[in-house]
Amino acid sequence: MLEQFTVSTSIEKVDRARVHSWLSELSYWAPGRSREVQDAAIDASRNYGVYDDTGSQVAYGRVVTDGVTFGWLCDVFVAPEMRGRGVGKLLVAAVIDDLEPLNLKRLLLSTGDAHGLYAHYGFAHLEEPSKMMARIR
Repeated sequence: MLEQFTVSTSIEKVDRARVHSWLSELSYWAPGRSREVQDAAIDASRNYGVYDDTGSQVAYGRVVTDGVTFGWLCDVFVAPEMRGRGVGKLLVAAVIDDLEPLNLKRLLLSTGDAHGLYAHYGFAHLEEPSKMMARIR
C-alpha cells in the first residue's frame, strides 16, 4: 500500500502553497501563519515531503538543525484524507533515516496528539521537562 508513496528531501518539490494552507488553516500549532513566514521556515530547514504516485504532496515535515548536535522536528502534517494509511509513519521513518548519519545527540519535537506515532521511533517524554524553557512571542 505504501509503495504508491515516495519521500523526498528536495526543497524544490515542496508544494509551498499546499503546505502553507495545511499549516495556517488546519494545524493547531500554526493557525494564521503567513505565507512569507512559512516560506522562510522552509528555506531555513531540512524538508521532507511525501508524494503520491501522481506527484501530489500528501504530507510534510521539517527539521531545524545545526546538523551536528541538535534537531527540532516540526510542522509534521499529513493531509486529512491520507490519515490512517501509514503516511505519517513513512514520513517519520524517513526523517529518522535521513538524520541518522548526522549522529545528533538530541532530536526534539512537540506534539499534542501523536505521542504513539513518535514513541514508535524512539521519542519519549523528557526525563526533566522542568529544565526546558521557552521564550514565546
